[in-house]
Amino acid sequence: MFLMKFLSFLIVFVCTIPFSLAQENSDITFPDTYFGTYIGDLEAHTDKGINNYPMEFHLLPTDTIGVYNYTIVYGKGEARQERKYTLKEIDKANGNYILDENNGIILDSKVIGNKMYFLFEVMDSFLTTFITFHKDYLVFEIVVSNIKSKKTSGGMDEDTPEVFSYPISVVQKAVLNKQ
Repeated sequence: MFLMKFLSFLIVFVCTIPFSLAQENSDITFPDTYFGTYIGDLEAHTDKGINNYPMEFHLLPTDTIGVYNYTIVYGKGEARQERKYTLKEIDKANGNYILDENNGIILDSKVIGNKMYFLFEVMDSFLTTFITFHKDYLVFEIVVSNIKSKKTSGGMDEDTPEVFSYPISVVQKAVLNKQ
């Protein structure tokens, strides 16, 4: 029963949201509308407290159609770490992209409206990244959970599915202003 209600809700949600987003953002196209350099501070929240780091995000066109420079910078001066990646269109109409880290690592990405999503696993951790673009700024978020901390609940009968929960160990959030 629960599963059927959830699936019905999910179908209605998935079918109506893209239509609403298309109406609201008909003059906005990803990534063209959001090209630029964004600068601000990243807050990293852990059980040990909050740390702040200077951060930059660059999304810029290249000479190749469907290929973009995607750079993340952490820190300043001698502590500056620049990560130069390549964002590539796979199926722009459906919001499918890949992020090539230019070292053999490739991450799938989904873009819906003004929001970019990533979900991947590395070194026993799940990471979910959300980048929400606005006219003059973006919000960059990463949520991390250790796979080994997985908790199981539900599954007591056929109407209640077994559910796995992954406690969140780190949340990173930055509001970066477009330069």
